[in-house]
Amino acid sequence: MEKALIFGHKNPDTDSICSALVYADLKTKLGANVEAVRLGSISGETQFVLDYFQAKAPRLVETVANEVNEVILVDHNERQQSVSDIDSVRVTEVIDHHRIANFETSNPLYYRAEPVGCTTTILNKLYKENGVAVTKEIAGLMLSAIISDTLLLKSPTCTQQDVDAAHELAAIAGVDLQAYGLEMLKAGADLSDKSIADLISLDSKEFAMGNAKVEIAQVNAVDVNDVLGRQDELEAALNGIIDEKGLDLFLFVVTDILNNDSVGIALGRAAHVVEKAYNVTLENNKAVLKGVVSRKKQIVPVLTDTFSQQ
Repeated sequence: MEKALIFGHKNPDTDSICSALVYADLKTKLGANVEAVRLGSISGETQFVLDYFQAKAPRLVETVANEVNEVILVDHNERQQSVSDIDSVRVTEVIDHHRIANFETSNPLYYRAEPVGCTTTILNKLYKENGVAVTKEIAGLMLSAIISDTLLLKSPTCTQQDVDAAHELAAIAGVDLQAYGLEMLKAGADLSDKSIADLISLDSKEFAMGNAKVEIAQVNAVDVNDVLGRQDELEAALNGIIDEKGLDLFLFVVTDILNNDSVGIALGRAAHVVEKAYNVTLENNKAVLKGVVSRKKQIVPVLTDTFSQQ
């Protein structure tokens, strides 16, 4: 049986890593020959999860066509967010909860996309649909992904399906949802030892918005000043990336996990689009985005719509 690799997006977050591990577990139990891999470094939050549930991190890969002919994508579908040689392999499955963009295949595939807060909410359904029991470790990984993607069920992306799954999985994992969730998020929000390069790459994605090329990075913090105090250094690095990639806009978002607001630093020739999208004025290239915590629901669609009106 030919082997397939399962992976999430570049600069993987907790959902991408956990979804790859979880789906590899399910597919293996159903008789498939698969391996979970990753396309970037493990974040502090994700490492906390892996350590807590004694799970091994997926192997890091730079390319996949040198290893396999077939791949399975989780937590993403847009090609610029995927492995560099994605066009050299066949995508046989996608399990995702994002918009569909810049994605097409030559062959039929299994595609499961649902408007829920987290990919593992969908994977939890797949275990049930296939009659496979969820172990404590797998439940912990799925729960952690939901907590991460929904900011402990507070994000506007969170649905009742995510809430129900989180409570169900917390019981299986044997943890207190609120206590564990807050501990996990704080582990991810500790930015004291992060370099500027680390901050930018923790959770950064590229998007095509109309004719514009946009990159959006997001970090969670207990105190946003831990990041904003390094703004000059951060901007120098962001401007370098803008020049290197030919970006129209780089939006760096610092989200306060305690008050559920964000501060956005917008750079590039299209920075004014952020002002129009959120009816704010950039001062020193930054603005408070009240109530904005979700890139998927409150940033990407808002900016996409605004760029389409340019």
